[in-house]
Amino acid sequence: MSRLGATCRLRHGWDRCQACNCRGFSTTARQGQRVSLQEKQVGADLEMPVARREAETLFQERPEPGNQYLEDALLRSYLEAHLPPKVLEEVSQELEGFGNRLLTKIRPLGWECELNPPVFRQYDAWGQRVDHIVTCSAWKRMKEIAAEEGLVAEAYERRYSNWSRVHQAVKLYLFSTASGGFNCPLAMTDGAAKVIESLGVPASLKNAFDHLTSRDPRKFWTSGQWMTERRGGSDVANGTETVARKQPDGTYHLYGFKWFTSAADSDMALTLARIEDAEGHVKQGSGGLSLFFLRVRDEEEKLNGIQVQRLKAKLGTRQMATAELWLNGAKAELISAEGRGVASISNMLNITRIHNVIGAVASMRRMISLSRQYALKRVAFGKLLKDHPLHMQTIARMEVQTRGAFLLLMEMARLLGLAETNMASEQDQLLLRLLVPVAKLYTGKQASAIAIEAMESFGGQGYMEDTGLPVIVRDTLVLSIWEGTTNVLSLDVLRSLAKSQGQVMAVFFSTVQNKLGLASSSAELQPAVQFVQDAAGRLARFCQGAASEGAAPMELAARDFSYSLARIYAGALLIEHAARPGSSCVDVCAAQRWCRQELCPVAAELGNGSYSAEESSLDSALVYAGSPAGSRL
Repeated sequence: MSRLGATCRLRHGWDRCQACNCRGFSTTARQGQRVSLQEKQVGADLEMPVARREAETLFQERPEPGNQYLEDALLRSYLEAHLPPKVLEEVSQELEGFGNRLLTKIRPLGWECELNPPVFRQYDAWGQRVDHIVTCSAWKRMKEIAAEEGLVAEAYERRYSNWSRVHQAVKLYLFSTASGGFNCPLAMTDGAAKVIESLGVPASLKNAFDHLTSRDPRKFWTSGQWMTERRGGSDVANGTETVARKQPDGTYHLYGFKWFTSAADSDMALTLARIEDAEGHVKQGSGGLSLFFLRVRDEEEKLNGIQVQRLKAKLGTRQMATAELWLNGAKAELISAEGRGVASISNMLNITRIHNVIGAVASMRRMISLSRQYALKRVAFGKLLKDHPLHMQTIARMEVQTRGAFLLLMEMARLLGLAETNMASEQDQLLLRLLVPVAKLYTGKQASAIAIEAMESFGGQGYMEDTGLPVIVRDTLVLSIWEGTTNVLSLDVLRSLAKSQGQVMAVFFSTVQNKLGLASSSAELQPAVQFVQDAAGRLARFCQGAASEGAAPMELAARDFSYSLARIYAGALLIEHAARPGSSCVDVCAAQRWCRQELCPVAAELGNGSYSAEESSLDSALVYAGSPAGSRL
């Protein structure tokens, strides 16, 4: 057996997991029977002489996942609660088939992508520079599958009107951890399509839009998002050095260095640059940035004025080519108004941030699914892990966090669907603008914590590469960095407040209250309702006080403020879900447990004096105490 074949089979075995049938944590009768047999087998093995024991049955048995859609009780109950009956019928049938395809075809391909990362071949055998990024056949097949499944197209065909974005988000959520990293180029592709659509799909971009949203694998394009340069990541206003020189035919040639370009093998890209005037001068700041479209290769498949410097050596997402690129006369088309590049690309950032949330929630769900399945099989200290109360408490806490994150994701997808079909109110649009950075920053942190906790639940096995668990952990850690770090997005949350002149907070509080009102007749949910109401009240008082304190204290509070928004809103969503007809005791339990945590950390830290000028100066002293830099403070 080849090494690749053996490893793929091992991975395929690990990936048959997440077996929890009804709407909670209970197991089916058949699973209970298997557990009983497992216990008997372990007992028999322990009585058998060591020399006669079979290692496979004596030591550990790998988790066995099934159809992800059928095994995700929360996902199915959400769709049942929200989708119109006809839409639900069609979508459920499609998702069940997609779940089968994921299990039998897509996940093995994803593992091949991990085993065969891209390779950079700078020169051919004759010394000619070719700058060829070589990707494996599984990566290319993943691109075809993405087209066939309409993972981008679904959002723009709008077969299900305002529910199309929810449908797309669910498919991407199921696809993410099986995709071998291909979820990243899909995020940028979706974002590029959104930008072009927001521009009215001008004639010059109609061909590109059709390729980006095609279901035909032969026509489907993926897009890059080339923003990060050597001087900075999120600070594009001050970090962008790339210049654009206008040509006689109206096109532009771009010159500059892109420090971090994900999915560098994509067909096209959107990028920012500063337009030179006749004297060769450019305007600095965000007002000097314009948005450009370019093809990566020309009609002869030669690079379009682009040189590949190298591929990045990353901690994770190794399946995907991330490169440093020189733009040396790359032919491009100006697609924004001059100086309006940041505003124009904001549509792309909103979409890619939602995709980041999808990846985060998918990683959490995957790791918990593997952990709880493993607990049905692994025996330690004389009994199965599922029979150790502390172990089950740990997994249950992770489950509660994942449920809150999942409902935040679905809420964003629902609001985006309304906005794209002109059905969103002004309040809906304000809420979406707020929730995107809040959910992205919060779930990015949640995913990292849960991935590591879940890996620990496997003991030493969790640290073994051939289980596939370290891959999920590595790929998850980037989610708090991609599309803006936690602090960068916390400040973006403050900008959304300032831009709306406080209206968005009024919408936030009224929406939370409306969701809590749905639980008015449920006595068992009242403690959770009270926790959220109390937290919302404390947050409102914080906002009132912060308005008179100036910008500096609010900036110090930005992260805790954003966490407060996420926890309060997710609590309201969990209560809303638990209050619906047909909800289960597990739904109620999840809402209760979520709401018992500190829902408004910003108010708690304010009481500790954490946002004062004195505390801020002490922060620097603590960080640099004893270092050479400390003497200069």
